[in-house]
Amino acid sequence: MPARADYGSALPATGGAIASVAEGSPADRAGLQASDRVLTVDAAELHDLLDWQWHTADAATVTLGVARADTAATVDIIVHREPGESWGLEFESAIFDTVHTCTNRCAFCFMAQLPKGMRRSLYLRDDDYRLSFLQGNFVSLTNLTDADVARIAEQALSPLYVSLHAVTPAVRDELVCAPEDRALERFDELLYAGIDVHVQIVLVPGVNDGQELETSLRWLAEREGVLSVGVVPLGWTSHQDRWTASYESPEASRAVIEQIRPWQNAMRERDGITWVHLADEFYLNAGVETPAADSYDGFPQYENGIGIVRSFLDDAALLAEEFAASAAALARPLAVVSGQLAAPILRSTLDQLGNPTIAVVEVPNGLFGGNVSVAGLLAGADIASALEATPPDALCLVPDSVFNADGVTLDDLTLDDLRNRSGRDVRLVSSDAAGLLDGLRAGATPASRKES
Repeated sequence: MPARADYGSALPATGGAIASVAEGSPADRAGLQASDRVLTVDAAELHDLLDWQWHTADAATVTLGVARADTAATVDIIVHREPGESWGLEFESAIFDTVHTCTNRCAFCFMAQLPKGMRRSLYLRDDDYRLSFLQGNFVSLTNLTDADVARIAEQALSPLYVSLHAVTPAVRDELVCAPEDRALERFDELLYAGIDVHVQIVLVPGVNDGQELETSLRWLAEREGVLSVGVVPLGWTSHQDRWTASYESPEASRAVIEQIRPWQNAMRERDGITWVHLADEFYLNAGVETPAADSYDGFPQYENGIGIVRSFLDDAALLAEEFAASAAALARPLAVVSGQLAAPILRSTLDQLGNPTIAVVEVPNGLFGGNVSVAGLLAGADIASALEATPPDALCLVPDSVFNADGVTLDDLTLDDLRNRSGRDVRLVSSDAAGLLDGLRAGATPASRKES
């Protein structure tokens, strides 16, 4: 699986670079090494991890065309594995060639709203069905070729995650702005081929909400293979002048909740699942309790910000006794970093512990501004600045979602940078209840600048 977080850097035309080889594995026995590049499997070119999996899944012996890291020579290497053995190698990236990028000019595109001067990869507008299957990235389908559709069907790359937004052509023209919009046609082709899909609708006030949302949901409900629909609010930054509001007001969010509720009830009656889910922002902005866990159908769009709050609250309730015991054992102040959106939830949970030395550090998003208020989009500089107001001996818990897989924030700060800038003992924890409990337990130890 991929080790890197960013796919915006230049990648070779073909073949996958090996990140590691397990000792004693078939790859090791055959003499493969890290940084060797696997170009072919039995003469078939490799463009991505899916090609590798497709051509090797049922094989016991393969002939690999390999570009050696040390000599740059291309050689054929035969690799054999016994039944039940894995090949024993991992690749540096899931994509071996180049990421398929988006040619649309979506009116609400978040990438188009970023400030200047950030690292190049953050501006990459990926629209790659391979990352949709492998990592749950949403794709528009407007950039698919006939060959792409054929490959998806042949290799059964299901489910895919699709950003649809609207089904009325005039509305799609206003929102998606695709040079050639065959997305609805492609959508039906994929469903006909047996590919299941999870759908995302980015809701834009006055454009695809209201009656247009009804039209889109009706169109989707008529199609077998649409596993879930996630409705998320428009996100806007201060680095553009088109949008000034989304569904931040309680009234606006409540209206969407009320509109979706009959659909949820009807789909539970028809299919036994809620099917259409709202992003947590709607409930938080409306001041309405999030639905019960069993209404989320197994949380199919958790990574899309749907059901995270409910999962946290339920897990925290199960861990209540351990939370209380850990809070009572704290040896120093504890500061829990949060984005503005989730801060009230965290504060309510922690206030119940009755320890006044525990504080939630609510960090405004100075980098993006607008309505961007989730922890995962906080910049390191904003966090470091906010931590300067905490007690000098505080243990400061920062959600690991602010870092990518390469260990840097959106503004390229490392964990050590956060510690040095803030002068605080900063620890990374997961954003769930278990991560918070780990942080509470760490606070029972004397102050240290080392990460546990």
